[in-house]
Amino acid sequence: QVQLVESGGGLVQAGGSLRVSCTASGSRFSINAMGWYRQAPGKQRELVATIANGGSTNYADSVKGRFTISRDNAKNMVYLQMNSLKSEDTAVYYCYAELLLGTVIADYWGQGTRVTVSS
Repeated sequence: QVQLVESGGGLVQAGGSLRVSCTASGSRFSINAMGWYRQAPGKQRELVATIANGGSTNYADSVKGRFTISRDNAKNMVYLQMNSLKSEDTAVYYCYAELLLGTVIADYWGQGTRVTVSS
């Protein structure tokens, strides 16, 4: 069984920084892409950033220049460094991973970590 567990959310003032982390645990899997999505109250879940196995990244326009995604393949971890936070960044942030389990490709999600930016 594979699990994604996020950590690092919390309350921060506008203009501040926060880093969220996600660890994939389990057995018999390899990781293709990893990423972060977020869901604000009353809104649909949206992509924040993704990072491929080779390191190429993709960001939502709203976070470009402020957020940085990175991963540690040896630890099966992905990070999201969030700088210059704005009140509109307030959301539950979900870790995502596309895993290869044998010959099957499957999407996994974490339980979410809440980020609240106060203005």
